[in-house]
Amino acid sequence: MFLQDEIQLINRFKSGDQAVFEKFVQTYQDRIYNLCIYLLGNRLDAEDAAQDVFIKAFQNLAQFNPKASLFTWLYRIGVNTCLDYKRKSRHVSDQSDVLNHQPSTVPSPEKYLQSQEIGLAIQAALRQLPKPFRAIIVLKEIEGLGYEEIAEVMNISIGTVKSKLSRGREELRRILKNKI
Repeated sequence: MFLQDEIQLINRFKSGDQAVFEKFVQTYQDRIYNLCIYLLGNRLDAEDAAQDVFIKAFQNLAQFNPKASLFTWLYRIGVNTCLDYKRKSRHVSDQSDVLNHQPSTVPSPEKYLQSQEIGLAIQAALRQLPKPFRAIIVLKEIEGLGYEEIAEVMNISIGTVKSKLSRGREELRRILKNKI
């Protein structure tokens, strides 16, 4: 979605057209869900968190500043919501849910098995990373956000993003060294 389209949707929402929020959800729901599943580690928590992200966005969209990026604003809500879930969570997550989260198209059984084994190792390694490193790596490597967007989402400086990303990658390499 282009920035101009986002501004038009927000203006329609602010003018009282709350049905336009459905288009907003449809546009971002998959990416927010993927963010939540990578940060939380299981499908049920990710579904709940993604729903909470959109509830918070709905409640605060009228105050959104159109000079900011809607995409990074929503991701910031997503990261913060997932961090809140992690803090509040007192139960052990069913890690198999995130491990079974596979792309919808699989080329061949051999490639699928190899991909699944690598995916399992990466997911296990990601779970071992400290939360700030994990969040930044997911936003950069899985979601494809740029340094500026990550800095805005995480509410940290670009230098801190680069530093944590570098340290997180090194830690991930160290963890994966003997697994892959």
